[in-house]
Amino acid sequence: MAARYSVAVAPDQTPTIRDLRDLPDLWLLSDARNDAALERSLAALPDSSGFLFRHYHLAEPERRARFEALAVLARKHGHLVMLSDSAARAREWGADGVSGPAERIAGAGMLAVATAHDDAEIAAATSAGAHAIMLSPVFATRSHPGGTALGATRFHALASRSALPVIALGGMDPARARELGWSRWAAIDGLTAASPPARNA
Repeated sequence: MAARYSVAVAPDQTPTIRDLRDLPDLWLLSDARNDAALERSLAALPDSSGFLFRHYHLAEPERRARFEALAVLARKHGHLVMLSDSAARAREWGADGVSGPAERIAGAGMLAVATAHDDAEIAAATSAGAHAIMLSPVFATRSHPGGTALGATRFHALASRSALPVIALGGMDPARARELGWSRWAAIDGLTAASPPARNA
């Protein structure tokens, strides 16, 4: 783990909130649709950002191999590498932490970012021992077309009631982050580096 994210571990092996003052502001999420651009995107992120590996579309052998390859690159830039899976698998694969719904990250014994969509899920994440919340969907998103977005007002209301750091997710990009007035956010498309222009033949 990069020095910035050296999480002091309590006797119960669970990091404490005071150790997360430097939780990354920017979080790149992996997905089938941005896979081809991930190497470029990880290099383009500011150093010491967050990388959440998902890649649910791959079977385990291929998924682990892709995780390991990207983790090496991510750590060259000081990025925090999280796995969206069970805590047991996150430890087995050498991730810096785990992400998922409250029931999956409960008692993780490692850095845990819980997903949440409402007050009840925020409360469940807090009770489960999460260290941060990824709250979504803030805006309309390609991942869930037709889904109901929280919108800025609802997002801020929920975030204000969270005792944990909140990461905004869903339709986020730099312009939306400024519109929302929120510096800590995550995205698939919004942080995926554009392909370089093709050279003329």
